[in-house]
Amino acid sequence: MKRRNVLKMAAAASTSAGAGLLVVGRGSGAPGAAGTAGSPVAPAAAGEGPDSGNLMPGMKDMAKPGDAPTPAQLTPFVDAMPRLADAVPVSSTADTDYYTTSIKSGYSQLAPGNPTAVIGYGGTFIGPLIRAQRGRQVAITYTNATTAGAVVHLHGGHVPSPSDGFPTDELAAGATRTYTYPNRQRGATLWYHDHLHMMESVNVYNGMHAMYILHDPAEDRLNLPSGRYDVPVLLRDAYLDADNALYYDPTLDWTVLLANGKNRPYFPVGQRKYRFRFLNASNHRFLTLSLSDGSSLVQIASDGGLLPAPAVSPTLALSSAERGEVVMDFSKYPMGTRLYLQDSVLGQILRFDVTESCAPDPHPGPEPAVLSTLPAQKPATNTRDITLSLSADGNDFYINGQTFDPNVVMASIPVGTTEIWQVTDISGWEHNFHIHLVQFRVLDINGAAPGPSMAGLKDTVPIPANGSVRLQATFADYPGKYVFHCHLLEHASYTGMMARMDVTA
Repeated sequence: MKRRNVLKMAAAASTSAGAGLLVVGRGSGAPGAAGTAGSPVAPAAAGEGPDSGNLMPGMKDMAKPGDAPTPAQLTPFVDAMPRLADAVPVSSTADTDYYTTSIKSGYSQLAPGNPTAVIGYGGTFIGPLIRAQRGRQVAITYTNATTAGAVVHLHGGHVPSPSDGFPTDELAAGATRTYTYPNRQRGATLWYHDHLHMMESVNVYNGMHAMYILHDPAEDRLNLPSGRYDVPVLLRDAYLDADNALYYDPTLDWTVLLANGKNRPYFPVGQRKYRFRFLNASNHRFLTLSLSDGSSLVQIASDGGLLPAPAVSPTLALSSAERGEVVMDFSKYPMGTRLYLQDSVLGQILRFDVTESCAPDPHPGPEPAVLSTLPAQKPATNTRDITLSLSADGNDFYINGQTFDPNVVMASIPVGTTEIWQVTDISGWEHNFHIHLVQFRVLDINGAAPGPSMAGLKDTVPIPANGSVRLQATFADYPGKYVFHCHLLEHASYTGMMARMDVTA
């Protein structure tokens, strides 16, 4: 069955909140409240940007007829942004921390009014935060307590194939599986999310996402903000109806912006430096972040950990799945100041209130001029061309002329090989590109050297419309099956913009 028909069936279904399909239950009833599906919207013209909401060619044939529900009318900056809840190991040995969690339906308070039905890790909209240590293994046992399948992928993780989350390695309803993460890589802000074949976009939208911080002792010498002053922030958009129910229709413009699961919240800060680890967990929205007073953002890390040097810019651009870590210094602001983090399209999305009393910053002043030394690049022994295109009927995006077939190997790569990939778009659409297993270096974008924010290790990178990006990666340690794909999730799930690669022993 084609993925388009799978999603059309899901759109037509009125299903329980635990089913993991298109719409999580509406209203404030008991768990299992029924939902309805999206309505038809004309497809976007080729080349239209992802911020518009008109993302998908051919999307209008997916949903059943009917008007979209009235969107929620939400007042911003009513709720405080919560700190993410840390997971606690159920046991530990000399080299491994063990965790357990369930994938299940539940309710979360995303905005004032009715609670929102969600499907997530632990039954919450954002799952538990895993804090791991470099070189110390983590094993997470998941029980799928929903009525549909699931797959878990540690995004950015250098992990063996059985724990990577291949799209068809399904954790069936009622089943239990342990994923093992060696954590033999540089410290970084990672995240874990659903990766089920053809349903990833829906399941992530409904709440199957969480953050995973890999701490590297090598960072300690830099005296970066730590403890309560090191704050992970999961940003994403959504469409909430008047009852605060999540409503999934990717052809609509999702204008609700959630920070750590709250609609446009505020966050109290003290007069000192903070480290914010921003993750764009939106299905397909690109974010361009800035501060309302025009102050520069000091970026210290990206997907794969610390940059070689701080990247100072008035904006921080994050496509879907990208991470950017910034240090913000509130010591220059008087008590009572309100400062806004804003997006170029959505406007003000998070307010910082300088109201907290705190001890003096033990390490004031600018960040070190040198943050890290990147691993030396090995000589590349192969160059691979990857072409992103649009089908003639405008219904499918292709990678090298194909939609995803989990049984077809597009790239076979001997373990330990270093390759250069030239990823070229000829579809006229802006995409982004994610490779499992590896952290890569961006060599150039449209022939030009990448800017300072792209100078570190990456696992996800924007691909300009009708442009190209060259990447270099070493496929080390773990033979097995993996994938690479566009991380605009509807492109990967709905149009099949994904491909299999086998790392061979």
